[in-house]
Amino acid sequence: MAVVEAQDLHRTYKTHTGTIRRRVKEIEAVRGVSFAIEKGELFGLLGPNGAGKTTTIKMLITLLIPTSGSAHVLGYDVVKDAREVRKRIGYVFGGERGVYERLSGYDNLRYFAELYGVPGRLQKQRIEELLELVGLKGREHERAEGYSRGMKQRLHVARGLLHDPEVLFLDEPTIGLDPVGARELRATIASLTKAGKTILLTTHYMFEADALCDRIAVISQGKIVATGTPGELKSRVESGSVTEVEVYGVPEETVERIRLLEGVLAVTVEEREQAQVLSVQTRADVQLTAAILGHLNGASVGRVSNREPTLEDAYVALVTEE
Repeated sequence: MAVVEAQDLHRTYKTHTGTIRRRVKEIEAVRGVSFAIEKGELFGLLGPNGAGKTTTIKMLITLLIPTSGSAHVLGYDVVKDAREVRKRIGYVFGGERGVYERLSGYDNLRYFAELYGVPGRLQKQRIEELLELVGLKGREHERAEGYSRGMKQRLHVARGLLHDPEVLFLDEPTIGLDPVGARELRATIASLTKAGKTILLTTHYMFEADALCDRIAVISQGKIVATGTPGELKSRVESGSVTEVEVYGVPEETVERIRLLEGVLAVTVEEREQAQVLSVQTRADVQLTAAILGHLNGASVGRVSNREPTLEDAYVALVTEE
């Protein structure tokens, strides 16, 4: 039996538009999401902003009731057995909220241990173990306001593990962290799966998903568009290639013309310092470098290169297929 299972989940929001003649508008944030996570698996949920990642997680952790469909965690229905689900899960979100700045790291954990109902006789040992696990041993008696963002985020992880949950939901836990803090937190997450935890992770960072996740589901516009291991997702574009062109100012209409070329799978433009980098994914049976440069005639072009596709390229191709 799957530890986490979502079956045809839908979630619709109602919003009001207009000031004088207010109209009710329905927004379908999640449109038929289904997936299953096995015991001890680190499962990634990837998607752009507004794709439905956080809404999906909130339904799984009982903070939102699905409009339709069903979900189970450890065999318990997230609507009918919400109390039982909450006892057995941990939830960690990105950002600095959720930490009491004027309390020390240790006192933060002791406070939340009381809220989670951790027996008093077990609290000290449990807190000591978690401080060691997340790398805060030796800094636990300092006020949290003096912690770096990475330290606060590792404190969040420790808080989410206080009651020793079987399933952990991590919603963009490394967002806003510096490279060192993010690397330390990723090492902590990897150690949790080795300890037997089942984890659902959402992230914007493809290299992070590639390094950590056993399997990944890509969500776009409220629907799952692909599921598989990082290797399986990369294999979807593996037979093609990616042409990168450094260009100084490229109009949107030019990008659209390149997108319409026969054999082009996806096109993205990324801002890098003073220039833009135009990335064009193509099928293996076409060579479009000359055609791409032809459309850029008149623009100031710098370096041109070809490379093998990455998980990020596979992700871009999947979310732009819609």
